[in-house]
This record gives sequence, structure tokens and C-alpha cells, in this order.
Amino acid sequence: MKNPKDPAAPRASRAKAAATSLSQDIVYREFADNPGKVLGYRQLSRRLGITTKAQRDELFDHLKVLRRLGSIELLQNDEYRLGNPTDLQVAASATKGRKTTKKAAPAVAPEPTLEDEFGQDPIVHRRRSAGFDHVGDGPDRPRRDSNTVIGTVALATPRFAFVVREDGEGDDIRVFTDQLRYALDGDLVRVRLRGVRDGRLTGDVVEVLKRQRSEVVGRLQVQGSIGFVKPDNRKSYFEVMVPPQELGESRNGDKVLVRITDFPEHEGQGKSPVGTIIRNFGAAGQNEAEINAIMAEFGLPFEFPSAVEEEADAIPTTISKEEIAKRRDFRDILTFTIDPADAKDFDDALSLRTLENGNYEVGVHIADVTHYVRLGTELEREGKSRATSVYLVDRVIPMLPENLSNGLCSLRPNEDKLTFSAVFELDEKGKLQDSWFGKTVIHSDRRFSYEEAQERIETGEGDLAEEINLLNRLAKKLSAERFRKGAISFETQEVKFKLGEDGKPLGVYVKERKDAHKLIEEFMLLANKRVAEFVFGLKKTKPRFTMVYRTHDAPDPDRLENFALFAQKFGHKLNLANPKKVSTELNKLSEDVVGKPEQNVIQGLAIRSMSKAIYTTEPLGHFGLAFAHYSHFTSPIRRYPDMMAHRLLEHYLEGGKNVPVEPVEEECKHSSAREKLAANAERASIKYKQVEYIGAHIGEQFKGVVSGLTERGIYVEIEENKCEGMVRISDIPGDTFELDKDNYRLVGRGSKRIIQFGDELQVVITSANLLDRTIDMELVDNRPEHVKQRERAEREAGRASRGGGYRGDKGGSSRGGSGKGGRGDREGGKRRR
Repeated sequence: MKNPKDPAAPRASRAKAAATSLSQDIVYREFADNPGKVLGYRQLSRRLGITTKAQRDELFDHLKVLRRLGSIELLQNDEYRLGNPTDLQVAASATKGRKTTKKAAPAVAPEPTLEDEFGQDPIVHRRRSAGFDHVGDGPDRPRRDSNTVIGTVALATPRFAFVVREDGEGDDIRVFTDQLRYALDGDLVRVRLRGVRDGRLTGDVVEVLKRQRSEVVGRLQVQGSIGFVKPDNRKSYFEVMVPPQELGESRNGDKVLVRITDFPEHEGQGKSPVGTIIRNFGAAGQNEAEINAIMAEFGLPFEFPSAVEEEADAIPTTISKEEIAKRRDFRDILTFTIDPADAKDFDDALSLRTLENGNYEVGVHIADVTHYVRLGTELEREGKSRATSVYLVDRVIPMLPENLSNGLCSLRPNEDKLTFSAVFELDEKGKLQDSWFGKTVIHSDRRFSYEEAQERIETGEGDLAEEINLLNRLAKKLSAERFRKGAISFETQEVKFKLGEDGKPLGVYVKERKDAHKLIEEFMLLANKRVAEFVFGLKKTKPRFTMVYRTHDAPDPDRLENFALFAQKFGHKLNLANPKKVSTELNKLSEDVVGKPEQNVIQGLAIRSMSKAIYTTEPLGHFGLAFAHYSHFTSPIRRYPDMMAHRLLEHYLEGGKNVPVEPVEEECKHSSAREKLAANAERASIKYKQVEYIGAHIGEQFKGVVSGLTERGIYVEIEENKCEGMVRISDIPGDTFELDKDNYRLVGRGSKRIIQFGDELQVVITSANLLDRTIDMELVDNRPEHVKQRERAEREAGRASRGGGYRGDKGGSSRGGSGKGGRGDREGGKRRR
């Protein structure tokens, strides 16, 4: 029987009190008596004996007042806890004095379980939606006042940054860099709101609450005995001073990693932060120095900790008979892999056989990484931290040590391998008849490159040509069904390099996706979709079983409308009246622009107008793929969310109970952030190699397409190699040009010549700056030389008389596309499907 004084017990006396009066003090005592405990609104109502609407309203009003006073904190979905640090300590001390404790018996530490990974709390809470206050990092978080907000810094230019509000309410806040208090990208800050300027909410940083990173990559410039590091990040707004005693062996012009040890006080604005050099990459501009600098710039690891390598090396390489006996055996069924020619981490394989009923059994077999990477190990912690493999132009930074990624877990031919499989029964029309999920053992009979598989598709000849073509026919039917249901066909072009032994680029080309690539992609999409649908369907009522989903929201209507207006300038009309027909309209546009000069621009901007796919526990669907539920299951060697999905699926297949959502959601957020960082690092390495490649072609002419417009100049993307550079407006021959922002074009003052997105232009390469990763171009000018000389003289005279450059010539050298933002990405391709 419960003690009537127990706070958790029903209380008749309190119920009577509530019936007459519910004071703020009574509500507060519920939290003070239970320091650190999370109490929900309904739970409080039960404890206080509240039964009427008037009492519920009164309770809600008291909670709001206590929140404003900082006495309690709102966590999520009407859940609260004691918020004032002093109150928490006092209440904890008082409670400790009242409670008695039992002597615990010594326990043997059990082997980590899924609950160790995702938490012990049996209550499954729903994730908060935007608009709820965020608890922050604990009781030490500074209390808000009405004129300050907490948010994360996102640097935009050397002049200003945006602070993304933590509460999700309202627009981002613009803060000029002289009021940032030396905050960097990702830092958590408190901002005092100042008002609206140029239509934007502005503010000043009053406190840096948490610095995300204190390391900066840049080029060392030594002046006398003191060094200054100029950051590579073009959004940076200060240099870092390095005292003489911290220079070590570093020399002027070296590319270095510096750790900031002293940030000036705000009153010392204009001074440089002080730092120490912790890694020297060598002379700036050299391949190894620049690629290593990119790794450091994005915080990518250079090696695995020794403890992680030791654990990987200690894993047994043989598969026991007992382990095989636990699994479904596919070793006698035809199985093969299709991967890039230079791949070493084969994480997926396909098996195929014809069933007695005439249907086809297609097995999608995925490396059973979580069999080797156990919870609670250093391997697991490192994999979780990295969250993804990163594919730079000339190297891979793996999520797991090579012993696992290229050895134990890689589905190499002619070896028995442990796998986690999704097995499908399909009929001749590609209709799914049945699915099975479980642990398996396979033996790959053949390793195909994409080129070898494509050859069999095109010629019908070669070993296993019949089987590959059968799978290709089924894949095409799966694809047709996806697009019938509204999948979007826009795809980004992937740039690839031919590298010499010294790492220098010998050629640049655009990777072409052929049927062999699409074959693999369709069966991976099928497996990812069916795994998500299976887990979602295990429980018919809320809360559903917790799962890792890959979601992609529908496009923001305003951004889509802006894109439609842009496309209209090229004569393409998008009918957005019916939201259900948006994907149909986008696919029609994609087909219409094929082969036209504006194709790359239209398709690129279409993708950038979309939402970005993320990992989450919310089953929100995938707009781009037209799937109601979608996960990532097929690449656990290189994606941590896939490992999470494997563990959760195995847990549920074994009859396990639901797991708490919050820890899984946090790991989803971490994985999404790491994926974005990896994509940015990959783009930086591609840009560097493009600049390095084009540097060998100074003075040569190329055909390009206008890919961007700014007040400083036009960006031109060379068609044959996708290298992008800038032609400054002041250097365009024949006239003086101005930017017409509303119509996405430049207009000549005298000639009225128009240069707009998608226009084909002949350009000549004038410079390639490896240090800044920029390419400068000029338009080819075929006019007589005396005409060009006269124009140059007139322009120089004009500059002298005005004391400045032409409009758009204020920003110095080109920035190689940095002013336009990232390319974005979507599902598709083997790496990010």
C-alpha cells in the first residue's frame, strides 16, 4: 500500500484543496519535492486532484508564471522540471535529508544492450515541434530575458552573420561581425535584439555561451617575429595572432592549424585573438598541404585512435559454425556485387533465383557491421562520432577502420560473409508479393564493376548477362512505379577526376549514370523503403516503435514560387496551383530543359529550392522519392544511421519492446550535421582540384554557361569540365553593364545587350588561385585590337575621375562561386541514396 505522504500517491487532501484553491506555491512544491524529475501537465493534474476545466486553466496559468520566473523549465510537449539552479540544489539537499537509502549489493557489469545505447526510460516521448522552448544544456543555462534570445551562429560574409534562434520562433537575427564577440560558425550565443534594419531583425551578441570549435585553418603570414594566420574560410572576419614563442618551426606561407587560446574582451574589438600552431601542413598551395588543410578546416580526423585500431585488429576473422547455424544460409544461391571499379568497401550484394511459382526472389544483402561493432566499445564510440565516411577527391576518410570497412565487413567475392538481408519476392511485372528480413550468411560469386555490368546490359553478352538483364528489367518497373506515384527526377551532376600518381588532376569529367547504376539504386531504395514500412507497421497505435527515418519535406511554397518565376524567364511555366501535382510539374520541367543551355542552371536551382533530407525519428515521408516511409539500411560500413537502423530492426525482430525516442533523435541530429559537414568538405576538395586542373590551361578558351550573377560579376561554368569561375562586370568588353536583380540578368547601358542565366559564352582563363580556390575569366573579345585598347584607356580614365571602380568591382578578386551558396543534394546515386 502506498504511503499517503508519498508525492506519487493519490492525495485526497490535495484533491480537496484543489477543488477550492490552487495556489502557485502548491504547484511549485510539486517540483521542489521532486528535484530533477520531469513532470507532465497531465501528471501534475492527477497529483493535484484537478478535475474541472477552470482548475486546468488555473494550473496552466501558474505554470506560465513559474516559467517566466525561471523557477521551472518547459522541456517538450507540456513537460516541465525544476529550473532554477539554486532551487534545484536546495530542493535536492532537502529531499536527500528526508529520504532513506538501502545498501546496494555489488553488481557485475552486464554486457551493453540496446537499452544501453538508447536509454533506460520506458516512457516514449514525442519529439518537440518547432515553437516549444528548448531546455538547453541543463540548469547552468543562463536565464532568458524578454529582449534576448539564444541561438547558433551561422557566418554569412566577413561583414555579418545570422543567429539561428534556438526556440524556432521568428526569423534569424542578423548580427554584424563587429558585434559578434569573436563568435565562430556553430557557436551558441545570447543575442540582444536591436530592432529591424533593411527589413531584417538585427541584434548584438552579449555572451558566447558555448564555443563549438576554437581551431582555425589558414595561411601563416610572418611580420617581424609575430605571425598572423589568415583563415581559409572566406566567411571569417578576423586573423589570429601567433606570438613568437608559439610559431615553432612554421614559416611564412605555410598552411597551418591554429588553436585560439585567448579571445579578446568585447571592449577590445579590433584586436586579434591569440593562438598557437598545433599542426603544420607544409607550404600553402601544395596538394598534400591543401587537402590536409581542408580536412582540418572541417574537423575531419586524420587517423583512428590506437584503442580503436587495436579493437578492430582483435576481432576474429573466422566465422564459427554456431554463428552460421543461427542464420539463413544463402551461400548456394547466386550472389554478386556491382560497385565502382576502384571501390574496396562492398557493403551490398544482390542474390537472385527463380521460385517454383515462377516469381523471382531478389535478396538485398547488407554487411552485418553491428555484429562486429558492439555497443560500449571504442569502435562504436568512434563510428558514432564520425557518423559517415567522407569521400574527398583523392582519399577516403572512413567511418570505420580499414580492417573492417575493406576487410571483415566488405562483401568480397569467394568469401563467406555475415549479412543482414531484406529478401523480396517479385512477380514478372515487378510487383512485390512478399518480404523477409533477417540475419544471413552469403558467398559472393562475382564482383562486377559498373562498367562490366553496363556492358552486359547493352550487349546481352558475358557471364551472368541473363541474370543482370532480368534484374535490370525489374528495376525499371520499380522505377516506373516510383515516378507514377510522384517521385522527382532532378539529379545533380557528379564531377570526377583522373589523377596522376602525384595526385595532380589529369582530367575532369562528369560521371554518367547509366542503367547499371540505376539497377543497384532501385533495389537499395526498395530495401530502405520496406525496412521503414515494416518497423512503422509493427505497432498500429501511437507511440509507434522508434526508428531512424530518412525524411525529405515538400518544398517551401515561397521558395518554389520564386523558382517558378525564375524558370518563367526562360519560357518554362510551372503550374503550382495543385500541391499534389508539384512533382509532376517539376518532372515535366526537367524533361523540357534537357539539352538546352539553361539545363544545368534550372536543374541546380530546382534542387536548391527543395528541402534537405535529414535523419529523424519522425516518420514524415520522403517527398523526392514519393515514399510514405523511408530509412537508410543499406550502407552501414559508411553511415552510422544505417547501423542504428540495423540495431533497431534486429531488436524488434527478436520481440524487443519499444525504445525511448530522445537518444535516437539526438543521434539522428548528429548524423545529419556530420553528413552536411562531409558534403561541404567534399565540395571544397572538388573545387580545389578544379582550380588546380584549370591552372594548367591559363590562356585557353572554353565554352561555358552563365551559372550565377552578382553585382561584382558573372559566374561561368565550363561545359566540358564543370569548372566555375568569375568574369568581373568591369571586365566585360563593349559596354558598361549593370545588374538587373529582378530579371536575373546584366544589361548594357549603351548597347542594351543582355547577359542572363543559361547564356552560352566563350571565355578565356586568366588566372587560377590555388590558395583562394578561385578562377578568374574574361569573355573572349574578337574586336580589333585598336578598339579594345581605346576602350581600356577610356575605362582607366573613368576610374581615375570617379576615384573608384565600376559597380561590382569593389570586392577584389573572384571567389569562385562562394557568393551563390552550396549546390545542395538529394537522394540518388550510390553514395547518398
